[in-house]
Amino acid sequence: MLVSEILRIKGSTLFTATPDMSVKDAVHSMAEQDIGSLVVMDKGKLVGMLTFRELIKVLDQRGAELKSLAVGEIMESNPLTADPHMEVNALRGAMLERHARYIPIMETGTLMGVLSFHDVAKAVFEEQSFENRMLKSYIKNWPDEEEAAAQSS
Repeated sequence: MLVSEILRIKGSTLFTATPDMSVKDAVHSMAEQDIGSLVVMDKGKLVGMLTFRELIKVLDQRGAELKSLAVGEIMESNPLTADPHMEVNALRGAMLERHARYIPIMETGTLMGVLSFHDVAKAVFEEQSFENRMLKSYIKNWPDEEEAAAQSS
């Protein structure tokens, strides 16, 4: 499965911030949209990511200053990115290695969308569930999950 397939299913709605946006406004946007990250863009270019990880760190270290800070002061300025033609397993490995929960998907310098670890896990789960159903349909007399549960009771 390719990253582009997950992005196509998820959709390409993007929520962004600018480096000079106040952290207060960024937090409000994240809360209002019920999202865990904002892509930080400057003049059409990806310059960072703001996630709840950065917010928690700054809250712990500089909580009293939070309202006066700009996004550019706390964002991840070198976020892990992925190409839409990347295999999902390679993306999962990179996300685990970098402890990245949100990944901007870039194609030739253009932001195509953002995938979360949840998006990736859901897609992999659905793909495996589909494959399991297909394999079971090839095996004669394979009990479905409800039938198997009833037999074990």
